[in-house]
Amino acid sequence: MAIREWIIPRDKRFFDMADRQSEKVREGVLILHEMLHDSDGIDEKCARLREVEHEADMIVHDIFHELNKTFITPIDREDISNLTSRLDDIIDCAFVASKRIQLYDIDTPTREMKELSQCLVTAIDHIVGALSEMRRLKNTKEMKEFCIHINSLENQADEIMTTALSKLFKEKDAIRIIQLKEIYECLELATDKCEDVANVINGILIKYG
Repeated sequence: MAIREWIIPRDKRFFDMADRQSEKVREGVLILHEMLHDSDGIDEKCARLREVEHEADMIVHDIFHELNKTFITPIDREDISNLTSRLDDIIDCAFVASKRIQLYDIDTPTREMKELSQCLVTAIDHIVGALSEMRRLKNTKEMKEFCIHINSLENQADEIMTTALSKLFKEKDAIRIIQLKEIYECLELATDKCEDVANVINGILIKYG
């Protein structure tokens, strides 16, 4: 048995729950992405995302419940807590963005909204991939590559945000400026939260990889 496997407890249920949570977050992000590429049924999609966000919250509750009653965890409690909270932040941002789209009746999303959404989808795909490898902590190279890609996507989102704001402030309609800026900020913040998850994963790799 490898020393790493001897040190890390065999109880893998926290990894199972992290997988479930990341998949649920991805489900929510994909609904948001769909909203920005197909304006039909916005109310239904927003309601669906609200349900998914609630289901994700229940997984968060389960994780913290298990954390409180478990004496020995496979990785540090703080890392599990941070990972869970940062993942939850992503779907919270996605849900807020969806509500803004619904509230402001955005039926023609801008190119930059769609690009930010694509960055977010790709980033959460990388998160799901990295977490699927975490239970063994053997394929650390691939996990690091996932994290590098996520960091790159966050930088890309920053550039898209700069372009979006540059175009936005040429608008004459002050109300539209406020509305679009709020949506841009929600989408960009969601990619920031993906980078936060990547940073937590990198910290775990430093400890156990």
